[in-house]
Amino acid sequence: MGFGNMGNMQKMMKQVQKMQADMARLQEELGNRTVEATAGGGVVKAVMNGKQELIELNIAPEILNPDEAEMLQDLIVAAFNEALRKSQEMVSQEMNKITGGLKMPGLF
Repeated sequence: MGFGNMGNMQKMMKQVQKMQADMARLQEELGNRTVEATAGGGVVKAVMNGKQELIELNIAPEILNPDEAEMLQDLIVAAFNEALRKSQEMVSQEMNKITGGLKMPGLF
């Protein structure tokens, strides 16, 4: 390995270190960013952060009918799953900005 290759290796290591720092910063930022999804025309709303944590669930009082519990359960699942999809999409877009589209399994 020549000295020219050592310079390239050092440059590559600095780039990897910067990418790691950027990803750590992004993970923290994503915990503060949210996405929102609704179901049933807005009667159920789920808010999720970039860490895929459900942080808010709102249910309109007019839908709280014991006879419609099954429908409410379905709406909650739908809102949650859509919020999760949006959160994952947000994370993926932000990661692509850092990695340039390079796939890094296990990071997010």
